Amino acid sequence: MATTQGDRARRRRVDARSTMERITAAGRTVLGTGEASLEQIAAEAGVGIATLYRHFPNREAIVRAVLDDILESDLLPLIDRAVDSPHPRRALQDIATRLLDLITDEKGLVTFASNFSDVAVDALQRFSESLHPLLLRAQQQGEVRHDLTAEDIPRFLVMAVAGLAIPGTAPSTRARFTALLFDALNPANATPLPPLRPEEGDLRTAVGNIAHT
Repeated sequence: MATTQGDRARRRRVDARSTMERITAAGRTVLGTGEASLEQIAAEAGVGIATLYRHFPNREAIVRAVLDDILESDLLPLIDRAVDSPHPRRALQDIATRLLDLITDEKGLVTFASNFSDVAVDALQRFSESLHPLLLRAQQQGEVRHDLTAEDIPRFLVMAVAGLAIPGTAPSTRARFTALLFDALNPANATPLPPLRPEEGDLRTAVGNIAHT
């Protein structure tokens, strides 16, 4: 049977996806060692540097792919298992703690890209949609204040990442301050949240300022 142009196009897409997956996996491996370079990632993936650049034109693209892989492969299964948790606020806290552990384990992830804050905000905003049902259940059970919205979730998580996923932060420190952060979600004796002003809600700028202090 003759190979059609459509068959060849599909094969190219499959090959490209396979190459991107290999480079992403190599990125996780190399970034997990600490200091990393694009050349090291290309070598780990078994591709030339030109091939790497064809799929990932800069460091930010690699970090974005690695962070998406972390969220999809390590966090989403945890969220799926938490759907029927009798204590959804505790489940949310466990998910946030696991996220911090994963990002910290990838020792070079935060420092590899100059604008990690932008990449993290984009990834966590997409990721937060999967947490929305868990947030609603926690609110319905009175475990989380009712004035918290889905839009607050990525801001809350990025605050935690910016403050607690810094290389060298001890696991006990992360656990202690994650618990303190989540206590702020407790509705008991909570004061009403002030309205969020769109013109003052530039999360990328805020986190970027933290990253460069």
